[in-house]
Amino acid sequence: MHTVAMLKEALDTARRMGYVVRQDWLGGDGGGHCLVRGRKWLLLDVAQSVDEQLDIVADALRCEAGVERAIHSPELAERLHLPVAA
Repeated sequence: MHTVAMLKEALDTARRMGYVVRQDWLGGDGGGHCLVRGRKWLLLDVAQSVDEQLDIVADALRCEAGVERAIHSPELAERLHLPVAA
């Protein structure tokens, strides 16, 4: 699976898991995930590479209970270091 497609799947999964996603130019300083007033936020720096953005989304998703049921592709499951269904 291409990294761009994997990022799209990861972002779709994050949204389904309740994240508000912001993709902004942050000058390459990076993004992250946080909880603000009970809402989960995922901030991505579009100045970073797709691979770096995917790492940030993957880090957020790894913190979510039940994420293994929300992931559709084995490639994304592997990227999150989740057990891959046979």
